[in-house]
Amino acid sequence: MTSTSTRPADDTPDTSAHPPLRRNRNFRRLWLGSGAALLGNRAAVTAYPLLYLWAGGSPAEAGLVGFASLLPQLLVLLPAGALVDRLDRRRVLISCSLAGLTAMATLVVALLAGRLWLWHVMAVAFVQGAAGILHRLAERAAVRHVVPEEQLRTALSQSEARGHGAGLLGQPMGAALFSAARWLPFCAAALGHLVALATVFGIRADLQDKARPEPRSLRREIREGLVWVWRQRFMRASIALVGGSNLAFQLITLAMVLIVKENGHSAATVGILGVLGGLGGLTGALVAPWINRRVPVQGILIGALMLWSVLMGAVAVADHPVQLGALMAGMSGAGALLNVAAGSYQVLVTPDAMQGRATSVFTLIGSGLNSLGALLGGFLLHAFGSTTAVLGAAAAMALLALLALASPVVRRGGGSRAEAGSIGPNRPDQ
Repeated sequence: MTSTSTRPADDTPDTSAHPPLRRNRNFRRLWLGSGAALLGNRAAVTAYPLLYLWAGGSPAEAGLVGFASLLPQLLVLLPAGALVDRLDRRRVLISCSLAGLTAMATLVVALLAGRLWLWHVMAVAFVQGAAGILHRLAERAAVRHVVPEEQLRTALSQSEARGHGAGLLGQPMGAALFSAARWLPFCAAALGHLVALATVFGIRADLQDKARPEPRSLRREIREGLVWVWRQRFMRASIALVGGSNLAFQLITLAMVLIVKENGHSAATVGILGVLGGLGGLTGALVAPWINRRVPVQGILIGALMLWSVLMGAVAVADHPVQLGALMAGMSGAGALLNVAAGSYQVLVTPDAMQGRATSVFTLIGSGLNSLGALLGGFLLHAFGSTTAVLGAAAAMALLALLALASPVVRRGGGSRAEAGSIGPNRPDQ
């Protein structure tokens, strides 16, 4: 994250002699492979709750599967960050694709055989989530090795837009495939992992610095990442607020699916939420570089929290998929804008040998409790109903916005030169 006084040097338009990203084969392959995996995973994640909400199950069972898919964010992130920094990143990407492909294949076979075991679906969701974490960390660390620094912000903006594009297509695709046959979304996820596996073999660039420190104790390397992040006071405070907001989002996401069902719509109708939400996120990602050059990140953060609280409150009275999708579009757009601003700054200020660990720590703080949010959200919706539970989430988001406004560290932003530490030539304020 950044403020007006710590804005990276590439705020000005790119006037370098580097070819545009669309002609960068290494970046295109990395972008395309990761996008295929994201698209398939999004279809699978959409289908998980449908397996239970439209098959005689309960919101609590759907919440358990959501808990399993998000649990790696709590258990795997820190060691994954250290592994990405010490292992060959190309091999990490390959291993993640193989793990996701295998997990999805087992679920497809089970469903074709007419078997649906809660423990199996939870195990597949956990493996998929863990592989996805490692893949995203490795890709984020590798992207600065396939694009010049002047184009890094644009590359990350395109990656964020790709993620929301995957949501735009993946959710309706998952819902439509599920309506045709409940195993089809997971077959699509397996195919996505296969595409990601094929594209990584075509990348001809080194995905990490050749001169790297010798591997040490994994515990020590994780501690170094934690210490480095702890020194970033503004980023630390801001990501804690985002972490709280993500807890509320887990309830809202499941509540929207439940509201669609309660109002008599089919499972395929859930795809409307993904289409509109994906459009909102895609728009936010594409305009993010322009806005971030004009608005400091602390302003984006506070504005996003305030907007989220209002839109979440509106979910409680919405009863049509188009209305819910429009609200999701607004929430996704604000989230994408914040993600690009924070991600660009973090990649630029973090040393290459610390990329995986820094990203993993920030992700852990911001999203590590998402699994508990999904679990709690499922039980709250079951116990209190969608309207009461959604209003509670909106009230919690409003409280986070007030905390951000009241925090001098957040309002001041990351303006202290000492906060970033001594990180060499990538410092944004030099």
